[in-house]
Amino acid sequence: QVQLVESGGGLVQAGGSLRLSCTASGRSFSNYAMGWFRQAPGKEREFVAAVSRSGGFINYADSVKGRFTISRDNAKNTVYLQMNSLKPEDTAVYYCAAHPTYYMGAYYNEPALYDYWGQGTQVTVSS
Repeated sequence: QVQLVESGGGLVQAGGSLRLSCTASGRSFSNYAMGWFRQAPGKEREFVAAVSRSGGFINYADSVKGRFTISRDNAKNTVYLQMNSLKPEDTAVYYCAAHPTYYMGAYYNEPALYDYWGQGTQVTVSS
């Protein structure tokens, strides 16, 4: 089992940047594919970005491609989401999630596939 804690959210003006961090407790962080999701008020949780166990395979939602970068540091048990050129429509609670997998190159876009979730961190982008 793994516990996830997000940090780094806040209020930023449109065009600004934030870096979210998600730190996992326990061992074997490198056995988990990791993902970032977000949920805006009144909307369903949506996929943002995912990274494989090794960090070598990555996928992004079309809405964030070219602006967001996901990365991980297995030595620090941490996954990051660098968010640049933020827009008001990026406003949401951002969650990280973990899925244990045998496959080094696998990543997952569907929230239902993830076993563990953090508590979320609020990102607000003002216009």
